Amino acid sequence: MFIRLLKASVLAAVLPVTFGLADAATPAFWRVSTQQEFLRGEVENLSIDADGRLLLGPATEVVYEATAPFLWTLAEDANGVVWAGSGNDGRLFRIDRGGTMTEVLDAAELEIHALAVGPGNVVFAATSPDGRIYRVPNDGTASPFADPDEKYVWALAVDRDGTLYAGTGERGRIYRIRTDGTVEVFYDTKATHVLTLAFDSEGRLLAGTGAPGQVFRIDRDGRGFVLLDSAFAEIRSIRLDRDGALYAAAVSQTPARAPSAAPAQPSPSEPQAPVPTVSVSAEVTAVIIADAAGAAADSQTGRSPQGQVRGAVYRIAPDGVWDIVWQSTEDTPYDISFADDSAIVVGTGNSGKLYQVTRNPLRTILLTKTPAQQITTMIRAAGGGHYVATSNPGKILRVSNKRASEGTYESEVRDAKTVATWGTLRWTASTPPGSRIQLLTRSGNTATPNETWSPWSAPYTRSEGDPIISPKARYLQWKAIVSGPEDTPVLISVTAAYLPRNLRPQITGITVHPPGLVFQQPFSSGEPPIAGLDQFADTRVQNGASANASSPQTPTLGRRIYRKGLQTFVWTARDENEDDLRYDALYRREGDRAWTPLKRDLATSIFTWDTSAVPDGTYLLKVVASDAPSNSPGAELAGELESQPFDIDNSPPVIEMGTPTREGDRLVMPFTVRDGQSAIRRVEFTFDGERWQVVYPVDGIPDSRTERFRLALENAAAVSRLIVRATDTLDNTATASPR
Repeated sequence: MFIRLLKASVLAAVLPVTFGLADAATPAFWRVSTQQEFLRGEVENLSIDADGRLLLGPATEVVYEATAPFLWTLAEDANGVVWAGSGNDGRLFRIDRGGTMTEVLDAAELEIHALAVGPGNVVFAATSPDGRIYRVPNDGTASPFADPDEKYVWALAVDRDGTLYAGTGERGRIYRIRTDGTVEVFYDTKATHVLTLAFDSEGRLLAGTGAPGQVFRIDRDGRGFVLLDSAFAEIRSIRLDRDGALYAAAVSQTPARAPSAAPAQPSPSEPQAPVPTVSVSAEVTAVIIADAAGAAADSQTGRSPQGQVRGAVYRIAPDGVWDIVWQSTEDTPYDISFADDSAIVVGTGNSGKLYQVTRNPLRTILLTKTPAQQITTMIRAAGGGHYVATSNPGKILRVSNKRASEGTYESEVRDAKTVATWGTLRWTASTPPGSRIQLLTRSGNTATPNETWSPWSAPYTRSEGDPIISPKARYLQWKAIVSGPEDTPVLISVTAAYLPRNLRPQITGITVHPPGLVFQQPFSSGEPPIAGLDQFADTRVQNGASANASSPQTPTLGRRIYRKGLQTFVWTARDENEDDLRYDALYRREGDRAWTPLKRDLATSIFTWDTSAVPDGTYLLKVVASDAPSNSPGAELAGELESQPFDIDNSPPVIEMGTPTREGDRLVMPFTVRDGQSAIRRVEFTFDGERWQVVYPVDGIPDSRTERFRLALENAAAVSRLIVRATDTLDNTATASPR
């Protein structure tokens, strides 16, 4: 087996854990201690076990380095000779036990996707895209053997009597090819591609297809049975263990087969500060902020929503019952093999990782990472270990059962969000006699390390805590060098402390809601109080925490109701240090210069103002956010934003009734409506106090602070019963009648 249990006892980690940025006054602790956290870094000759420990991995050597970008397939004959097929140059290579490479075939086709070894060590090679099969006997002279009239030949398998079977595309057929080269259709899967073939212990053919991803079992008479109808697009590989269980590697992406070079990943962009906005709201939207940071967490084993999974490995028991033994949202499985103890080995892309999965219980180990983007295929080596073929670039590696004597690990880059002062570096490890673990750091101000970063530091010597000597910067990375000629040392956890520079909080938006529109506090018993109203001392429990995250937040708003004279303001704020914020609300009348405090030390980002205490007029609100609760005196910072102008008008309009005059056969009642602050929105009249009818001003549009009206009446008796009602745009209402 690749990974052996350590006999030495392992020290337990006792360091406190703080994730992310606690605040600007307290150091943040970046801790790496779980498998998922270690998997974010880059390993060389190291393994990461299921308990999240870093230890020496299997020794890996380069057997052959091709000039072609892809090595698609491998086979080993009875003499221990390794055969490899490449693309995009369609070449077949023979590598003897001494490592000598010989080119056997330079096919006219571009790809050699499949190899199979028949009786007498005869090798068959399948090419695409013209679907031709070549035969290579012991003398190494390749010649065309069969042409199944298909565009692609993806898979080959030879049965006990030397009959060759070929899985093809784009019609999803399996061909049987006799020893004399006679070709016949053996089975039509009705799929688009047949990507992999194998035989079970009873000599029945097993086939994995693409579009759809299914596993077939086909008896010698050509009768097929679907063992697995997966939720994935393709079955890339089928392998049988010694107990007769079938393992199938399934992937979700299309098209079938060919992994291309992974696209270059853009470096993380600098966080962009939001543009502050102020607005006057006519409608109200309740916003609930939910933390979804862990919603799409990767799981190397177990089940996840299908839309998030890039690939999986199925185990189909001899009785047909299947389950998923491995899956990932990060890595795509291209091939499967077995370790000496029957644990499965999974070769993946697009990071060239090799995993080992044990059963009962399911536990996943990262064995090693290859210097390529894809592990396209694997075969068991006669002397133990595996031969591994890769693409981008094309290499043949031998991963042995022996442990490497030295390996390195580079952590992911930590973003402190701003220039930080580095604290101490601590680690927990087990180092048997003769072994050693060295930790180094470097820092820089670009998201991706480059020549502008500081060089790697000298090794730190005290695992209980050494000051980080890399210069102050925004980004930090650490590296571990693990060595042990006999027993492997084990790195259990690494913690780096740092103090980010305090950044100024920002008010990113202020919403001025319509006058009188207020919100009841949610989750309260009895008559819900008004959210943010000054008479209620502390609303942080009812309204939720203050906006102290790095992205703007809005409090959860309850049921909206109308209360005359009240004015509601809601704002959003952000603080890159994730400090606790407190808010001051101030106001001034338009034209004035001095700001008057309205409410100080607010814990929430909503405030409701009882405007009946101030004169009518046009006002502005200013909100000041302070991070003082999270910083020592003198180190706090504040940010502020002014709202758009808004009107306060608690006075009703004035109705001035004129003297009725006779105009022909009509009696006309003139009157004027005036308002000191707001426009006249609606004027109505009634004769009985119940049925109200709208009347329009002389100019036809009620849109000014002064509007003149002429109301035609039937007779003088109607004048004595007339009642006029006027409402301004802030819902102040007045009534009047002729004297």
